[in-house]
Amino acid sequence: MSLQTIELNPAAPARACIVILHGLGADGTDFLPMADELKLAAVGPVRFVFPRAPVRRVTINGSQPMRAWYDILNADLVRREDEAGVRESFAQVHTLLDQEVARGIPAERIVLAGFSQGCAITLGAGLRYGHKLAGLVGLSGYLPLADTTAAERHAAQNGTPAFIGHGRSDGIVPLARGAAARDLMQTLGHPVAWHDYPMEHSVCMEEVTALNQWLLKVLA
Repeated sequence: MSLQTIELNPAAPARACIVILHGLGADGTDFLPMADELKLAAVGPVRFVFPRAPVRRVTINGSQPMRAWYDILNADLVRREDEAGVRESFAQVHTLLDQEVARGIPAERIVLAGFSQGCAITLGAGLRYGHKLAGLVGLSGYLPLADTTAAERHAAQNGTPAFIGHGRSDGIVPLARGAAARDLMQTLGHPVAWHDYPMEHSVCMEEVTALNQWLLKVLA
């Protein structure tokens, strides 16, 4: 099943693409303002793509239906993972990336980004994607299926840079989970730009500014 998407297209043909995956219960529109804040004229016209996760019942939220990249069975994000849901989202994101390549954006000009649940899918799917990406951005999230990541990481992603940001007071995804993702990726040879901020489960302007500078480098 193809993902629904919201797009911001430049006036001229896009030379790069940034795909941003939303968090639990959102729908993609929450990160539209970030696109307005990023100043990327130096890298040429950029297309922003905001996929919408499928609607599914989320156990930890009383089994209420909402947009989610996978089910959350309980607060333990490591021991009880919805592996089937996670892998389904990996596949859907890979299909979306393939579609962007088919539209004329080389994979090495695509940045995959995500917040919270979207961060988890970004890091997991990005490391397993079969074509070299420009970079991965993980905000306030973690790396799912961590035990299989080293074995399943695609050789095409060797050395792919990452930007990982997290709030020191995050009560939803503890800072330690983001740091664990950083450490594993560094062990696998990825250059990781790590940033932590005095915030909760959110994004701050200082983080957006640092991300802007990093994007200008990886898309230069």
